[in-house]
Amino acid sequence: MQQLRLGNTGPMVSRLGLGCMGMSPDFYGDADRAESLATLAAAVEAGITLLDTGDFYGMGHNEMLIGEALRTLPRDRLQISVKFGAQRGPDGAWIGYDARPAALKTALAYTLKRLGTDHIDIYRPARLDPAVPIEETVGAIAELVQAGYVRHIGLSEVGAETIRRAAAVHPIVDLQIEYSLISRGPEREILPTLRELGIGMTAYGVLSRGLISGHWSKDQQAKGPDWRLAGPRFQGANLDHNLALVEALRTIAEARGVSVAQVAIAWVAAQGDDIVPLVGARRRDRLTESLGALKVVLGTDDLAAIAAAVPADAAAGDRYPTAMLAHLDSER
Repeated sequence: MQQLRLGNTGPMVSRLGLGCMGMSPDFYGDADRAESLATLAAAVEAGITLLDTGDFYGMGHNEMLIGEALRTLPRDRLQISVKFGAQRGPDGAWIGYDARPAALKTALAYTLKRLGTDHIDIYRPARLDPAVPIEETVGAIAELVQAGYVRHIGLSEVGAETIRRAAAVHPIVDLQIEYSLISRGPEREILPTLRELGIGMTAYGVLSRGLISGHWSKDQQAKGPDWRLAGPRFQGANLDHNLALVEALRTIAEARGVSVAQVAIAWVAAQGDDIVPLVGARRRDRLTESLGALKVVLGTDDLAAIAAAVPADAAAGDRYPTAMLAHLDSER
């Protein structure tokens, strides 16, 4: 597994990271605990060192699952990335964000306990808290860095101005943001800002939550609650349009003898060595497919064919429902 440095000041991480959100059952339908643990073990065995989670994934479930896995995995070879700040009610409803210094220090204390570790490698607010200046949030995490509880500071879904303000307080190693063939927004201002400041990107949603994986179908049925089905890109005429893009991509993939998912992941990786794709595999077969993307080298002709098949801004529908978009500083 190739390793690269996350930003100018960050740790060495694997070329692919593993996003663990789908291993908790309140996002993409039912989750299989045993298969999730087996997938985590297989990922580490394959050389993946970057594991991404959030304290609100399953309201602690995801961290406890990873904590269980860490009992047998080599913690010293892993980088654990944790998002905090998203607030949820006892019914699971989303009720806002809290990135106040006292709140984030409390959140970290619970995270360390659930994971069974003494430090977090990259700690980041899940979203910008509009009531708390980013300088206060980053400053409080910097105190945790000084105390040894956190190794590095990251950001998530914030815009260029916020990135600059945060970086003026403490070195930022990466921005986590959705980036894929059909989510190209960061290219306009955010990615150039990251490169100017020497900050890496961990790209989530590289398969647009399965939409451009080549496995999604119009009659997809969820086992358990699946919030993707409420997403604008997964509905009605938007879905028809987006799946047509997938079929155009499939033609390119089949000509290369690879899968649609592998081409989509390889495209993200090809955008720069400062970008680490996070794959959301929650089963070993999907993990194996994703790892195969590392063997796909896209040449100039391949990239031109992909650009023709899936132009920038080709997707139909926003990447989140309107209410969720309102919380994204990266969209302003």
